[in-house]
Amino acid sequence: MLVEMALAEDIGAGDATCEALVPVSARLSAGIVAKESGVLCGGPAVLQVYSLIDPTVEVELLREDGARLEAGVVVAEIDGPARSVLSGERTAMNFLCKLSGVASSAASIAARLAGTGCKILDTRKTTPGMRALEKYAVAVGGAENHRFGLWDMILVKENHIAAAGGFVPAMKTLFGGGVPRLPVEVEVRGLDELEIALAYPLTRIMLDNFSIPQIKTAIELRRRVGCDIPFEVSGGVNIGNCREYAETGVEFISSGAITHSPKALDLSMIATVILEDSVIE
Repeated sequence: MLVEMALAEDIGAGDATCEALVPVSARLSAGIVAKESGVLCGGPAVLQVYSLIDPTVEVELLREDGARLEAGVVVAEIDGPARSVLSGERTAMNFLCKLSGVASSAASIAARLAGTGCKILDTRKTTPGMRALEKYAVAVGGAENHRFGLWDMILVKENHIAAAGGFVPAMKTLFGGGVPRLPVEVEVRGLDELEIALAYPLTRIMLDNFSIPQIKTAIELRRRVGCDIPFEVSGGVNIGNCREYAETGVEFISSGAITHSPKALDLSMIATVILEDSVIE
């Protein structure tokens, strides 16, 4: 459905340039080439683009999703009617470059955390309509997915707490009828809220905008009360400081930047052969 929408958005009523310049009989061979290093993601989307435009277009993926790329590597070869190949080029490349950028972003920060035991999570800060694909790209890059949407986890944040009348009323309401059937994570904004949260059977506790010293104090508090609820750090974490946060001993770090801020990976489709089956008069 998403690929269909993207094609409709781009092609609309037709490809005016191809119709004006490219003979119906022309065939085109092209390669998709990486122009920088990164992690490939989105090959299946390229296949779907061309299967919808023209099933006679042949697409051979030379690298699988998750492959580490260097500049100059050919990741796919495409051959078919020139009009079809060219009409699908931008949509195919948009998916491939965008998703490869997300996968590369996830891989970079996951590599920074290697050996710490801390896992990097994405968030719901995704491109509208692209969440499933972007979260797939996150996993391809070696990071992990947080909840998919509002329906698969209870995540209590500061605005929920305000709407519930405060932290203690929120917790009492949440657990008043027993433990909810869904996983429950609660955001705490200070050690006072953390101390209260540690008394409840939570799946995870989010330390929101805690400094490094505050995180260390929070971990010591958890140890003292004999609790093993995992901690997730959120806010102020980036590729430059993530390892310092991870080395405090927290189990998770979440970052919306993995999906909302990565630069698209630079890949290009380059025509290698153009043939015409007939001569234009």
